[in-house]
Amino acid sequence: MVSILVSYGTSEGQTATVADRIGDVLADRGHDATVMNADEIPADFDCEQYDAVLVGASIHVGNHQPAVRDFVRTTRETLAARPTAFFQLSLSDAVSDETRRAEAAGYVDAFLEETDWQPDRIARFGGALRYSKYGFLKRLVMKRIATDATGDTDTSRDYEYTDWDEVDAFAADFAAFVEGRLGLRPPEEGSAN
Repeated sequence: MVSILVSYGTSEGQTATVADRIGDVLADRGHDATVMNADEIPADFDCEQYDAVLVGASIHVGNHQPAVRDFVRTTRETLAARPTAFFQLSLSDAVSDETRRAEAAGYVDAFLEETDWQPDRIARFGGALRYSKYGFLKRLVMKRIATDATGDTDTSRDYEYTDWDEVDAFAADFAAFVEGRLGLRPPEEGSAN
């Protein structure tokens, strides 16, 4: 069994939901997965107790959550010594427009350059529009962004764009990568490690 940390930043909860799902997939493979919001990680947190680390964040107005950036910066040496992955959620990855998808890829590149981190695996998923959680001003801004991105502008409801099969496949791929890198036998189908 491998001990894996899934650290994430979230604004309205979709990245937390994805992180929990990744944790479930890892646990189903027989690993000990700990899912933690980067905002709640104590300053004296020791990341070295984990064999592998996944980090996730969402994009809001071109930025990832500061707590995620700070977590990666402060644990960069520890991350470099173990298998790692990064996942990002954004509206730009919810559409097929190549210009928008390239923009989302650019956010990942900027984050990795800014934090000087090179994860072993990277994934980008469509996020969500949580109109019900936005204040008046943010609702207007997000409606304007959605007009061009997804066209989903009915602010009386929320929209989810995450492809859960992609999330499951990413988590399973990372688990297999970690197992291979650490020299573990992959679990038998239908059983835990």
